[in-house]
Amino acid sequence: MTQRPTSLWRHRDFLKLWSAETVSRFGSEVSNLALPFVAIVVLKVSAFEVALLGALEFLPFLLFTLPAGVWIDRLARKPILVASDLVRAVALLSVPIAYGLDALTIWQLYAVGFVVGIGTVFFDVSYQSYLPSLVGRDQLVDGNSKLELSRATSQTGGPGVAGALIGLLTAPVAVLVDAVSFVVSAVFLARIKVQEELPSRDVRRSLRVELMEGLRYLLADRRIRALATSTVLFNFFGQITFSIYLVYAVRELGLGAGTIGVLLALANLGGLAGAVLARRISSRLGVGPAIAVGGACSTALILVPLAPQSQPIPFLVASGLVMTFGVVLFNITGLSFQQEITPDRMLGRLNASRRFLVWGVIPLGALTGGALASVIGLRATLFVGAIGISFAVIPILLSPLRSLGPGQSPASASASSAQA
Repeated sequence: MTQRPTSLWRHRDFLKLWSAETVSRFGSEVSNLALPFVAIVVLKVSAFEVALLGALEFLPFLLFTLPAGVWIDRLARKPILVASDLVRAVALLSVPIAYGLDALTIWQLYAVGFVVGIGTVFFDVSYQSYLPSLVGRDQLVDGNSKLELSRATSQTGGPGVAGALIGLLTAPVAVLVDAVSFVVSAVFLARIKVQEELPSRDVRRSLRVELMEGLRYLLADRRIRALATSTVLFNFFGQITFSIYLVYAVRELGLGAGTIGVLLALANLGGLAGAVLARRISSRLGVGPAIAVGGACSTALILVPLAPQSQPIPFLVASGLVMTFGVVLFNITGLSFQQEITPDRMLGRLNASRRFLVWGVIPLGALTGGALASVIGLRATLFVGAIGISFAVIPILLSPLRSLGPGQSPASASASSAQA
Protein backbone atom coordinates (compact mmCIF):
# COMPACT_ATOMS: atom_id res chain seq x y z
CA MET A 1 0.00 0.00 0.00
CA THR A 2 1.36 3.42 -0.91
CA GLN A 3 1.85 5.94 1.88
CA ARG A 4 -0.76 8.67 1.88
CA PRO A 5 0.36 12.31 1.88
CA THR A 6 0.30 13.97 5.30
CA SER A 7 -1.64 16.92 3.87
CA LEU A 8 -4.72 16.59 1.70
CA TRP A 9 -3.50 19.62 -0.26
CA ARG A 10 -0.82 17.26 -1.63
CA HIS A 11 -3.17 14.32 -2.12
CA ARG A 12 -3.78 14.42 -5.87
CA ASP A 13 -6.57 11.87 -5.92
CA PHE A 14 -8.46 13.61 -3.12
CA LEU A 15 -8.04 16.91 -4.96
CA LYS A 16 -9.68 15.32 -8.02
CA LEU A 17 -12.59 14.09 -5.90
CA TRP A 18 -12.84 17.52 -4.28
CA SER A 19 -12.74 19.26 -7.66
CA ALA A 20 -15.45 16.97 -9.03
CA GLU A 21 -17.67 17.63 -6.04
CA THR A 22 -17.07 21.40 -6.21
CA VAL A 23 -17.93 21.68 -9.91
CA SER A 24 -21.09 19.59 -9.65
CA ARG A 25 -22.19 21.42 -6.50
CA PHE A 26 -22.00 24.79 -8.26
CA GLY A 27 -23.93 23.39 -11.21
CA SER A 28 -26.57 21.90 -8.94
CA GLU A 29 -27.16 25.27 -7.28
CA VAL A 30 -28.22 26.55 -10.68
CA SER A 31 -30.79 23.80 -11.29
CA ASN A 32 -31.95 23.88 -7.65
CA LEU A 33 -33.25 27.38 -8.41
CA ALA A 34 -33.88 26.98 -12.13
CA LEU A 35 -36.09 23.85 -12.08
CA PRO A 36 -38.63 25.27 -9.58
CA PHE A 37 -38.59 28.56 -11.51
CA VAL A 38 -39.44 26.66 -14.69
CA ALA A 39 -42.47 25.24 -12.87
CA ILE A 40 -43.46 28.52 -11.18
CA VAL A 41 -42.81 31.08 -13.93
CA VAL A 42 -42.71 29.20 -17.27
CA LEU A 43 -45.32 26.49 -16.66
CA LYS A 44 -47.24 28.48 -13.99
CA VAL A 45 -48.25 25.43 -11.95
CA SER A 46 -49.77 25.42 -8.44
CA ALA A 47 -47.88 25.41 -5.14
CA PHE A 48 -48.75 21.73 -4.66
CA GLU A 49 -47.35 20.84 -8.11
CA VAL A 50 -44.13 22.68 -7.27
CA ALA A 51 -43.92 20.77 -3.99
CA LEU A 52 -44.55 17.52 -5.88
CA LEU A 53 -41.52 18.28 -8.07
CA GLY A 54 -39.37 18.44 -4.93
CA ALA A 55 -40.93 15.25 -3.63
CA LEU A 56 -40.14 13.32 -6.81
CA GLU A 57 -36.52 14.48 -6.72
CA PHE A 58 -36.15 12.76 -3.33
CA LEU A 59 -38.48 9.79 -3.87
CA PRO A 60 -35.54 7.62 -5.10
CA PHE A 61 -34.11 7.81 -1.57
CA LEU A 62 -37.12 5.83 -0.41
CA LEU A 63 -37.09 3.39 -3.32
CA PHE A 64 -33.43 2.71 -4.11
CA THR A 65 -31.17 3.72 -1.23
CA LEU A 66 -31.16 0.45 0.71
CA PRO A 67 -30.38 -1.86 -2.23
CA ALA A 68 -27.88 0.71 -3.50
CA GLY A 69 -25.95 0.37 -0.24
CA VAL A 70 -25.62 -3.39 -0.69
CA TRP A 71 -24.43 -3.03 -4.29
CA ILE A 72 -21.96 -0.31 -3.34
CA ASP A 73 -20.46 -2.59 -0.68
CA ARG A 74 -20.03 -5.29 -3.36
CA LEU A 75 -18.63 -3.21 -6.25
CA ALA A 76 -15.91 -0.69 -6.99
CA ARG A 77 -17.21 2.76 -6.06
CA LYS A 78 -15.40 5.01 -8.53
CA PRO A 79 -17.23 3.68 -11.63
CA ILE A 80 -20.53 4.20 -9.79
CA LEU A 81 -19.59 7.82 -9.13
CA VAL A 82 -18.75 8.43 -12.79
CA ALA A 83 -21.90 6.71 -14.09
CA SER A 84 -24.09 8.67 -11.63
CA ASP A 85 -22.72 11.97 -12.92
CA LEU A 86 -23.29 11.05 -16.57
CA VAL A 87 -26.87 9.86 -15.97
CA ARG A 88 -27.73 13.15 -14.26
CA ALA A 89 -26.11 15.15 -17.07
CA VAL A 90 -28.22 13.44 -19.75
CA ALA A 91 -31.46 13.90 -17.78
CA LEU A 92 -30.87 17.60 -17.21
CA LEU A 93 -29.84 18.18 -20.82
CA SER A 94 -33.34 17.17 -21.92
CA VAL A 95 -34.87 20.27 -20.26
CA PRO A 96 -33.33 23.01 -22.48
CA ILE A 97 -33.79 20.77 -25.53
CA ALA A 98 -37.52 20.33 -24.84
CA TYR A 99 -37.87 24.04 -24.08
CA GLY A 100 -36.24 24.92 -27.39
CA LEU A 101 -38.72 22.63 -29.17
CA ASP A 102 -41.63 24.19 -27.25
CA ALA A 103 -42.43 20.74 -25.83
CA LEU A 104 -41.56 21.20 -22.14
CA THR A 105 -44.20 20.03 -19.64
CA ILE A 106 -44.41 19.59 -15.89
CA TRP A 107 -44.43 15.82 -16.46
CA GLN A 108 -41.01 16.02 -18.06
CA LEU A 109 -39.75 18.02 -15.09
CA TYR A 110 -41.12 15.31 -12.82
CA ALA A 111 -39.27 12.63 -14.82
CA VAL A 112 -36.04 14.63 -14.85
CA GLY A 113 -36.24 15.23 -11.11
CA PHE A 114 -36.82 11.52 -10.47
CA VAL A 115 -33.88 10.39 -12.67
CA VAL A 116 -31.57 13.00 -11.18
CA GLY A 117 -32.63 11.75 -7.76
CA ILE A 118 -31.63 8.18 -8.67
CA GLY A 119 -28.21 9.41 -9.74
CA THR A 120 -27.85 11.36 -6.52
CA VAL A 121 -28.70 8.28 -4.44
CA PHE A 122 -25.88 6.25 -5.95
CA PHE A 123 -23.43 9.15 -5.99
CA ASP A 124 -23.93 10.27 -2.39
CA VAL A 125 -23.83 6.79 -0.87
CA SER A 126 -20.78 5.90 -2.98
CA TYR A 127 -18.68 8.97 -2.27
CA GLN A 128 -19.32 8.88 1.47
CA SER A 129 -18.21 5.24 1.43
CA TYR A 130 -15.31 5.95 -0.94
CA LEU A 131 -13.72 8.79 1.06
CA PRO A 132 -12.30 6.69 3.95
CA SER A 133 -10.49 4.36 1.54
CA LEU A 134 -9.15 7.33 -0.39
CA VAL A 135 -7.78 9.49 2.43
CA GLY A 136 -7.66 7.25 5.52
CA ARG A 137 -9.71 7.56 8.68
CA ASP A 138 -7.23 9.89 10.38
CA GLN A 139 -7.96 12.54 7.73
CA LEU A 140 -11.75 12.19 7.60
CA VAL A 141 -12.57 15.42 9.44
CA ASP A 142 -10.19 17.35 7.19
CA GLY A 143 -11.59 15.67 4.07
CA ASN A 144 -15.23 16.18 5.05
CA SER A 145 -14.48 19.79 6.02
CA LYS A 146 -13.08 20.48 2.56
CA LEU A 147 -16.02 18.79 0.86
CA GLU A 148 -18.48 20.72 3.02
CA LEU A 149 -16.52 23.89 2.27
CA SER A 150 -17.26 23.28 -1.40
CA ARG A 151 -20.92 22.84 -0.65
CA ALA A 152 -21.03 25.97 1.50
CA THR A 153 -19.12 27.99 -1.10
CA SER A 154 -21.40 26.79 -3.89
CA GLN A 155 -24.46 27.62 -1.82
CA THR A 156 -23.02 31.07 -1.22
CA GLY A 157 -22.01 31.92 -4.77
CA GLY A 158 -24.26 29.53 -6.69
CA PRO A 159 -27.68 31.14 -6.08
CA GLY A 160 -26.44 34.56 -7.21
CA VAL A 161 -25.03 33.06 -10.39
CA ALA A 162 -28.22 31.04 -10.83
CA GLY A 163 -30.42 34.10 -10.50
CA ALA A 164 -28.32 36.00 -13.02
CA LEU A 165 -28.34 33.08 -15.49
CA ILE A 166 -32.09 32.66 -15.15
CA GLY A 167 -32.58 36.34 -15.86
CA LEU A 168 -30.16 36.28 -18.79
CA LEU A 169 -30.87 32.89 -20.39
CA THR A 170 -34.30 31.88 -18.96
CA ALA A 171 -34.67 29.14 -16.37
CA PRO A 172 -34.83 26.14 -18.77
CA VAL A 173 -31.62 27.13 -20.56
CA ALA A 174 -29.86 27.77 -17.25
CA VAL A 175 -30.34 24.07 -16.41
CA LEU A 176 -27.78 23.35 -19.14
CA VAL A 177 -25.06 24.69 -16.82
CA ASP A 178 -25.79 21.92 -14.34
CA ALA A 179 -25.70 19.26 -17.08
CA VAL A 180 -22.25 20.45 -18.15
CA SER A 181 -21.03 20.50 -14.53
CA PHE A 182 -21.84 16.81 -14.12
CA VAL A 183 -19.84 15.95 -17.24
CA VAL A 184 -16.84 17.90 -15.89
CA SER A 185 -17.23 16.14 -12.54
CA ALA A 186 -17.22 12.73 -14.26
CA VAL A 187 -13.96 13.61 -16.03
CA PHE A 188 -12.25 14.54 -12.73
CA LEU A 189 -13.44 11.33 -11.06
CA ALA A 190 -12.33 9.14 -13.97
CA ARG A 191 -8.78 10.51 -13.55
CA ILE A 192 -8.41 9.28 -9.95
CA LYS A 193 -5.54 6.78 -10.04
CA VAL A 194 -5.61 5.17 -6.61
CA GLN A 195 -6.45 1.47 -6.70
CA GLU A 196 -9.59 0.99 -4.67
CA GLU A 197 -9.42 -1.68 -1.98
CA LEU A 198 -12.75 -3.48 -2.03
CA PRO A 199 -14.06 -4.76 1.32
CA SER A 200 -13.35 -8.44 1.80
CA ARG A 201 -16.53 -10.44 1.22
CA ASP A 202 -15.97 -14.16 1.72
CA VAL A 203 -19.65 -15.06 1.53
CA ARG A 204 -22.12 -13.14 -0.61
CA ARG A 205 -25.51 -13.41 1.01
CA SER A 206 -28.92 -12.43 -0.33
CA LEU A 207 -29.75 -8.79 -0.96
CA ARG A 208 -32.41 -8.79 1.76
CA VAL A 209 -30.07 -10.25 4.41
CA GLU A 210 -27.33 -7.70 3.72
CA LEU A 211 -29.83 -4.88 3.49
CA MET A 212 -31.26 -5.67 6.92
CA GLU A 213 -27.75 -5.96 8.36
CA GLY A 214 -27.14 -2.30 7.49
CA LEU A 215 -30.39 -1.20 9.15
CA ARG A 216 -29.67 -3.25 12.27
CA TYR A 217 -26.19 -1.76 12.53
CA LEU A 218 -27.62 1.76 12.42
CA LEU A 219 -30.33 1.06 14.98
CA ALA A 220 -28.05 -0.82 17.39
CA ASP A 221 -25.68 2.10 18.04
CA ARG A 222 -27.41 4.74 20.15
CA ARG A 223 -25.18 7.53 18.86
CA ILE A 224 -25.66 6.77 15.18
CA ARG A 225 -29.36 6.26 15.80
CA ALA A 226 -29.59 9.66 17.50
CA LEU A 227 -27.83 11.32 14.54
CA ALA A 228 -30.28 9.70 12.14
CA THR A 229 -33.34 10.58 14.23
CA SER A 230 -32.27 14.19 14.54
CA THR A 231 -31.70 14.45 10.80
CA VAL A 232 -35.06 12.81 10.05
CA LEU A 233 -36.84 15.49 12.08
CA PHE A 234 -34.80 18.26 10.49
CA ASN A 235 -35.39 17.05 6.95
CA PHE A 236 -39.10 16.33 7.32
CA PHE A 237 -40.06 19.63 8.90
CA GLY A 238 -37.45 21.55 6.94
CA GLN A 239 -38.88 20.26 3.68
CA ILE A 240 -42.36 21.38 4.72
CA THR A 241 -40.85 24.86 4.65
CA PHE A 242 -38.45 24.56 1.72
CA SER A 243 -40.99 22.90 -0.60
CA ILE A 244 -43.01 26.13 -0.67
CA TYR A 245 -40.26 28.64 0.16
CA LEU A 246 -39.77 29.83 -3.42
CA VAL A 247 -43.51 29.99 -4.07
CA TYR A 248 -43.91 32.13 -0.93
CA ALA A 249 -40.97 34.36 -1.88
CA VAL A 250 -42.24 34.93 -5.43
CA ARG A 251 -46.00 35.15 -4.94
CA GLU A 252 -46.36 36.54 -1.40
CA LEU A 253 -43.20 38.59 -0.94
CA GLY A 254 -42.88 39.65 -4.59
CA LEU A 255 -39.20 38.71 -4.94
CA GLY A 256 -37.63 37.97 -8.33
CA ALA A 257 -35.04 35.36 -9.32
CA GLY A 258 -32.12 37.78 -9.04
CA THR A 259 -33.14 38.99 -5.58
CA ILE A 260 -33.75 35.45 -4.33
CA GLY A 261 -30.36 34.37 -5.69
CA VAL A 262 -28.54 37.16 -3.84
CA LEU A 263 -30.57 36.50 -0.70
CA LEU A 264 -29.66 32.80 -0.71
CA ALA A 265 -26.03 33.64 -1.41
CA LEU A 266 -25.85 35.95 1.62
CA ALA A 267 -27.65 33.43 3.82
CA ASN A 268 -25.22 30.68 2.88
CA LEU A 269 -22.24 32.62 4.18
CA GLY A 270 -23.14 30.90 7.45
CA GLY A 271 -22.42 27.53 5.87
CA LEU A 272 -19.06 28.81 4.66
CA ALA A 273 -18.20 29.85 8.22
CA GLY A 274 -19.34 26.47 9.50
CA ALA A 275 -17.06 24.62 7.07
CA VAL A 276 -14.06 26.74 8.07
CA LEU A 277 -14.68 26.54 11.82
CA ALA A 278 -16.08 23.01 12.23
CA ARG A 279 -12.76 21.36 13.00
CA ARG A 280 -11.84 24.02 15.55
CA ILE A 281 -15.27 23.92 17.22
CA SER A 282 -15.23 20.13 17.38
CA SER A 283 -11.74 20.13 18.93
CA ARG A 284 -12.67 22.72 21.53
CA LEU A 285 -16.16 21.59 22.50
CA GLY A 286 -15.92 17.91 21.66
CA VAL A 287 -17.79 15.89 19.05
CA GLY A 288 -21.08 15.61 20.94
CA PRO A 289 -21.52 19.26 21.97
CA ALA A 290 -20.48 20.44 18.49
CA ILE A 291 -23.19 18.25 16.93
CA ALA A 292 -25.71 19.57 19.47
CA VAL A 293 -24.83 23.19 18.68
CA GLY A 294 -25.30 22.48 14.98
CA GLY A 295 -28.69 20.91 15.62
CA ALA A 296 -29.86 23.78 17.86
CA CYS A 297 -29.28 26.28 15.05
CA SER A 298 -32.36 24.88 13.29
CA THR A 299 -34.56 27.00 15.56
CA ALA A 300 -33.62 30.02 13.43
CA LEU A 301 -36.07 28.83 10.75
CA ILE A 302 -38.86 30.56 12.70
CA LEU A 303 -37.58 33.88 11.32
CA VAL A 304 -38.92 32.99 7.85
CA PRO A 305 -42.66 33.13 8.65
CA LEU A 306 -42.00 35.97 11.10
CA ALA A 307 -40.49 38.11 8.34
CA PRO A 308 -42.70 41.17 7.65
CA GLN A 309 -43.81 41.57 4.03
CA SER A 310 -42.57 45.16 4.00
CA GLN A 311 -38.98 44.24 4.95
CA PRO A 312 -38.53 40.45 4.70
CA ILE A 313 -34.93 40.25 3.48
CA PRO A 314 -33.08 40.87 6.82
CA PHE A 315 -35.16 38.15 8.48
CA LEU A 316 -34.61 35.68 5.63
CA VAL A 317 -30.87 36.33 5.53
CA ALA A 318 -30.50 36.02 9.32
CA SER A 319 -32.42 32.75 9.32
CA GLY A 320 -30.29 31.40 6.50
CA LEU A 321 -27.00 32.44 8.13
CA VAL A 322 -27.74 30.59 11.37
CA MET A 323 -29.37 27.61 9.66
CA THR A 324 -26.59 26.96 7.15
CA PHE A 325 -23.90 27.37 9.82
CA GLY A 326 -25.62 24.75 11.95
CA VAL A 327 -26.25 22.33 9.07
CA VAL A 328 -22.60 22.36 7.97
CA LEU A 329 -21.26 22.02 11.53
CA PHE A 330 -23.67 19.12 12.16
CA ASN A 331 -22.83 17.41 8.86
CA ILE A 332 -19.05 17.62 9.13
CA THR A 333 -18.86 16.52 12.76
CA GLY A 334 -21.59 13.89 12.59
CA LEU A 335 -20.52 12.32 9.29
CA SER A 336 -16.83 12.17 10.31
CA PHE A 337 -17.83 10.55 13.61
CA GLN A 338 -19.95 7.96 11.82
CA GLN A 339 -17.24 7.15 9.26
CA GLU A 340 -14.62 6.81 12.00
CA ILE A 341 -16.47 4.23 14.08
CA THR A 342 -17.91 2.14 11.22
CA PRO A 343 -15.98 -0.79 9.66
CA ASP A 344 -15.27 -0.30 5.95
CA ARG A 345 -17.22 -3.43 4.99
CA MET A 346 -20.36 -1.82 6.49
CA LEU A 347 -19.95 1.75 5.25
CA GLY A 348 -21.99 1.39 2.08
CA ARG A 349 -24.92 -0.25 3.82
CA LEU A 350 -24.80 2.08 6.82
CA ASN A 351 -24.67 5.17 4.60
CA ALA A 352 -27.51 3.76 2.52
CA SER A 353 -29.62 2.91 5.57
CA ARG A 354 -29.06 6.38 6.96
CA ARG A 355 -29.87 8.01 3.62
CA PHE A 356 -33.00 5.89 3.33
CA LEU A 357 -34.26 7.25 6.63
CA VAL A 358 -33.04 10.85 6.57
CA TRP A 359 -33.62 11.62 2.89
CA GLY A 360 -36.56 9.28 2.50
CA VAL A 361 -38.70 11.61 4.63
CA ILE A 362 -37.96 14.57 2.34
CA PRO A 363 -40.61 13.69 -0.29
CA LEU A 364 -43.07 13.10 2.55
CA GLY A 365 -42.25 16.52 3.94
CA ALA A 366 -42.59 18.11 0.50
CA LEU A 367 -46.00 16.54 -0.07
CA THR A 368 -47.08 17.57 3.43
CA GLY A 369 -45.93 21.13 2.78
CA GLY A 370 -47.78 21.30 -0.51
CA ALA A 371 -50.96 19.85 0.97
CA LEU A 372 -50.88 22.13 4.02
CA ALA A 373 -50.27 25.18 1.83
CA SER A 374 -53.38 24.32 -0.17
CA VAL A 375 -55.48 24.09 3.02
CA ILE A 376 -54.10 26.60 5.55
CA GLY A 377 -52.03 28.89 3.32
CA LEU A 378 -48.33 29.43 2.68
CA ARG A 379 -47.38 31.44 5.78
CA ALA A 380 -49.18 29.16 8.24
CA THR A 381 -47.44 26.17 6.67
CA LEU A 382 -44.09 27.88 7.16
CA PHE A 383 -44.89 28.15 10.89
CA VAL A 384 -45.64 24.41 11.06
CA GLY A 385 -42.26 23.57 9.51
CA ALA A 386 -40.34 26.04 11.69
CA ILE A 387 -41.90 24.85 14.96
CA GLY A 388 -41.43 21.18 14.09
CA ILE A 389 -37.78 21.56 13.13
CA SER A 390 -36.93 23.02 16.53
CA PHE A 391 -37.32 19.53 18.02
CA ALA A 392 -34.48 18.13 15.87
CA VAL A 393 -31.79 18.67 18.52
CA ILE A 394 -33.63 16.66 21.22
CA PRO A 395 -32.41 13.17 20.12
CA ILE A 396 -28.81 14.41 20.35
CA LEU A 397 -29.34 15.80 23.86
CA LEU A 398 -30.89 12.50 25.01
CA SER A 399 -28.12 10.29 23.58
CA PRO A 400 -24.58 9.38 24.75
CA LEU A 401 -23.27 11.86 22.15
CA ARG A 402 -23.86 14.74 24.54
CA SER A 403 -21.08 13.50 26.85
CA LEU A 404 -18.49 12.94 24.11
CA GLY A 405 -16.40 15.96 25.03
CA PRO A 406 -12.97 17.36 24.07
CA GLY A 407 -10.18 14.82 23.74
CA GLN A 408 -12.46 11.79 23.81
CA SER A 409 -12.01 9.33 20.95
CA PRO A 410 -15.24 8.17 19.33
CA ALA A 411 -13.73 4.75 18.68
CA SER A 412 -12.64 4.23 22.29
CA ALA A 413 -16.09 5.13 23.58
CA SER A 414 -17.97 2.84 21.23
CA ALA A 415 -18.19 -0.20 23.51
CA SER A 416 -20.04 1.63 26.28
CA SER A 417 -22.86 2.93 24.09
CA ALA A 418 -23.13 0.68 21.05
CA GLN A 419 -26.12 -1.34 22.18
CA ALA A 420 -29.59 0.13 22.43
